[in-house]
Amino acid sequence: QALVPLFQVSQAAAELQQYCMQNACKDALLVGVPAGSNPFREHRSCALL
Repeated sequence: QALVPLFQVSQAAAELQQYCMQNACKDALLVGVPAGSNPFREHRSCALL
């Protein structure tokens, strides 16, 4: 712990907020996942009787 540099909380919070704002467009929870590229979606099958 002695080698860990110390930062002011206000500076760290400002940097974290800036990082979040810059990367918000890449966040799947905020933007959503396109239906075609969602790997967790169940694939539909077509069966003719």
